[in-house]
Amino acid sequence: MLYAILCYHDEDLVGSWSKEHDAEVMKKLAVVQEKLTKQGRLGPVARLLPTTAATTLRKEDPPLVLDGPFAETKEQLLGFYIVDCKNLDEALDVAKDLGAANPGGAYEIRPVGVLNPGSVTT
Repeated sequence: MLYAILCYHDEDLVGSWSKEHDAEVMKKLAVVQEKLTKQGRLGPVARLLPTTAATTLRKEDPPLVLDGPFAETKEQLLGFYIVDCKNLDEALDVAKDLGAANPGGAYEIRPVGVLNPGSVTT
């Protein structure tokens, strides 16, 4: 089963990291990602741009477009992983490995019901 591991953290704190610290964290996360890639379990991974670049579409009649994220929260969604896991316990193990590489914030783990990988390549 596929699981989405949603990465939440204090955006201001992460944004204040030096380039060196950010690169160090990304290097540690790459170790976990490489392990999952070798196991054939890693799907799409994305790091989102800051919430200042976000636009929200409220699904009202008529639709309402707003600048910024949907909700004001202490921690923001900063990125996500899609990982193939046998069960929730295995997905939690992956999230724990990611957390050891990048402490702080939180990971929300949710089963993926539908995945359309699309056609965009990088």
